[in-house]
Amino acid sequence: MTASDTGGAADRRYMRLALALGRRNLGRTWPNPSVGAVMVAGPEGSERIVGQGVTAPGGRPHGEPIALDMAGEAARGATLYVTLEPCSHHGATPPCVDAIIAAGIARVVTAIEDPDPRVAGRGHARLTEAGLAVTRNILRDEAARDHRGHITRATKGRPSLHLKLARTQDGFAAGAPDERLRITGPIADGAVHLWRAHADAILVGIGTARADDPSLTVRLPGLSQHSPVRIVLDSTLRLSPASHLVRSARDIPTLVVTTRSAPIHARRMLASFGVETIQVDACSHGRIDLSAALANLAERGFTRLCCEGGPHLADSLAAADLVDVCTLITGPRAISGGGLPAVGEALNDRVHGPGFRVSETRAFGPDLSVTYERSV
Repeated sequence: MTASDTGGAADRRYMRLALALGRRNLGRTWPNPSVGAVMVAGPEGSERIVGQGVTAPGGRPHGEPIALDMAGEAARGATLYVTLEPCSHHGATPPCVDAIIAAGIARVVTAIEDPDPRVAGRGHARLTEAGLAVTRNILRDEAARDHRGHITRATKGRPSLHLKLARTQDGFAAGAPDERLRITGPIADGAVHLWRAHADAILVGIGTARADDPSLTVRLPGLSQHSPVRIVLDSTLRLSPASHLVRSARDIPTLVVTTRSAPIHARRMLASFGVETIQVDACSHGRIDLSAALANLAERGFTRLCCEGGPHLADSLAAADLVDVCTLITGPRAISGGGLPAVGEALNDRVHGPGFRVSETRAFGPDLSVTYERSV
């Protein structure tokens, strides 16, 4: 029997736990999604958790076999809650559905079907054919948001992209040329570092890399080892060997996406510091084809990008319809004399257009954060 339901209170409670487990390893399991699994045994009202798991860093093992191993014999007759349809294909590991069936699980509750064409309903079908009760779509919307990167890569051939922009009270991202403008405070900055820790990679343009010389690392207590890959879009390879990104490339993986006409000597120089260059097609104006760049990154396994580039890159990404989540953080300070607007026309039209909605508004101390999300 297969059911598609909003679920009872117990189903929602245990699925929330599975989702919370899955969020622990966001940004660490690519190219696989970070899947949470919870196993519950016993009669309703006196059930107990006998196993739980989350996809391990690097993508293997998956969350389900980890939960099964923890449960042992207690898995027989139990209910398994899992945030994504269990895989049914042979890859680097055997199909999770085989392990679930062999363990004697009685019921499987999932949050969302896996859009990967190798699965796409086959996992649910296999479980049903084996006589297991299957309940689907429990907290589907929450799971879709958590698995946005995996879904976008499977359905659109690119990673999901979370765009972050800071602006002054009067809407500027920068003031006068050569003026360093601090817009947000430490609480908002901490949130940005957490977003970094949950991303597969951080993306910036060469303008930001040259102007700010950022390190793009995670600097939160206990999470410094979770700094993601750094990616710079640089059509003519102007990234300086003296930059923080290049000098630390042997410690934190750093990629530069460039065009096919980029100078070979610059590629060799970057390679000598441990920086990998990726060549993609250019647009008619000589800049990087952003769609081609993200498609290449998806082929390499990236599923979740956090973009911290400037307004020009943000607007170009929006114009190419490559933005899935946009967070605008507005600081309390206004600047006089004008400056560089934080939100361009294409981005403004995109986040206020059909398919996007305001998903969250939060105060980070004196800073106000508004997040717009594309429907999944």
